[in-house]
Amino acid sequence: MRTQLRLIRDGDVFVARLAPSQASAMHEALSCLRERVSGDTALTLLVGAGGAAVDAVLERLAGPHAEARDVRFSVAELHMVHSALTAAPTMFVERGGLFAQEPFHIRTGFYRENFDALASALVQAAGQA
Repeated sequence: MRTQLRLIRDGDVFVARLAPSQASAMHEALSCLRERVSGDTALTLLVGAGGAAVDAVLERLAGPHAEARDVRFSVAELHMVHSALTAAPTMFVERGGLFAQEPFHIRTGFYRENFDALASALVQAAGQA
């Protein structure tokens, strides 16, 4: 998965040119949390926004795409995506405190390292924009 990311500031928003795998990883992180977390309070604690805001970003990231595309994000939406990338793996921690890689990969189609690298690249790109 391509983890390098560039954000361009356009007024109050950021434009990200996302590779298909990047958009898919972001979508999977958000949708995983949306499915597993009940209620807006818990979702807001995890990603800084409630269900309606998460659904709006999910809609923009959805769909199979063969080529890179530009996606516009507010700062709050970037925070939401970053939080989802870092929080989604916590949904797969087993009782003994160990991360369950296989169920995570089956559900999301990605490895935890992919989410970590993309979250890190997102912060780095925002700092450079």
